Amino acid sequence: MSVSAPQIQFRNETIAAFEIGASILRETVTTEAVTKGNQAKFLVAGSGGAKARTRGVNGRIPARQNSNTQNTATLVEWHDKVEETGFNIFASQGDQRAIMQKGVVDVMNRQVNDDVIDLLNQGTVNTGAAAVASAAMVGNAKTKLQNAQVPWDGMITALITPAFDEYLEQIDAYASADYVNLKANENPNAWDNRAGTVRIWKGVKWIVYPDLPGNGTNAEKCFMYHKSAIGHAMNVGDMDTAIGYNEEDDYSFARATCFMGGTLLQNSGIVVMNHDGSAFA
Repeated sequence: MSVSAPQIQFRNETIAAFEIGASILRETVTTEAVTKGNQAKFLVAGSGGAKARTRGVNGRIPARQNSNTQNTATLVEWHDKVEETGFNIFASQGDQRAIMQKGVVDVMNRQVNDDVIDLLNQGTVNTGAAAVASAAMVGNAKTKLQNAQVPWDGMITALITPAFDEYLEQIDAYASADYVNLKANENPNAWDNRAGTVRIWKGVKWIVYPDLPGNGTNAEKCFMYHKSAIGHAMNVGDMDTAIGYNEEDDYSFARATCFMGGTLLQNSGIVVMNHDGSAFA
């Protein structure tokens, strides 16, 4: 039986749309705060793989120079701004001003993550042809990093898709509390908060993140990398946010701005894990 005069009740509290609103990946790379200027220099220094030598026949100890490489991160201005007229705010459901402010911050945080992912995707060391995730693929990536003398010092991150994570769940050691320092059920929504860590396994911080290149296809790009492989610079104070109201034209606005940029510091510190996640798409 139809209702001739239905009453509709609108929920005053808003329900957040499905989107990533946290910048979790910047914590996994080397960061720099820029006070003034449009560039940041990251110095990668080392011995260049030098070997110890014996004293020369002339009685002197042979001298050498260290390897010093300066890498430049060029900052770019990024903005997100949303406007709503006074009537739109009046006529719309929910707290539109609060929605505007949260929205621009979410957009900017995603841009930080995108910056880091774009740099990781420049890595040229990989696990070969795309395949489903396995202990062998993880071992391949781990071995390539260790063969490149990357230290296993707690600063290794594996950034993986949901499909990659599901395949690893089938590995007893990955799912077992006996082998994992941080358990998945201790942080079930890890990719959507500041912590970012799903679990720590094999000395690697595993982060599940859905917006990786090729997500849901047979050509997903996942990454295992050291913190010192990527440099990311941002203006001091990080994000600038502003909200305001224009009386003349009766509209409100919210804006978020960041000046940021990154650079690939050490290619050998990144392994691209080519993954086939199509079965779970």
